[in-house]
Amino acid sequence: MIPDGYARHTRRSPLTDPWEPLFAREAGDAVQLAVEIREAHCNARGFAHGGLVSALADNAMGLSAVRLARQQPGQAQASAVTVTLALDFLDTARIGDWLEVQPSVLKLGRTLAFAECRVVCGDRLVARGNASFRMV
Repeated sequence: MIPDGYARHTRRSPLTDPWEPLFAREAGDAVQLAVEIREAHCNARGFAHGGLVSALADNAMGLSAVRLARQQPGQAQASAVTVTLALDFLDTARIGDWLEVQPSVLKLGRTLAFAECRVVCGDRLVARGNASFRMV
């Protein structure tokens, strides 16, 4: 069951196409991303691959930085490029789990943005991450 507020994520890329359907919702200044874990998302041990978790965390934090930047006067075309990305994996997500990335922009500057995120399955913290972005 898809939680309230989520709809199909409309920003697609060749990397994420095999992972569809992806879901997104706006929560304040953040863009949260989510997916129901399927076999295509898993590694050989049967839990969500770290690459999937990393890519979704990067995407959610970057989209959130851009969302916040575009609210500034004269920044309607703002975009971001990842400079650094780090994740700590604390638990596993398994087939059938609803994996959700909950980002927060810590600081938005003229040329750099800093964000963090929590990756959760229900009340379980699966990963935590942080990233910096070059604003263009």
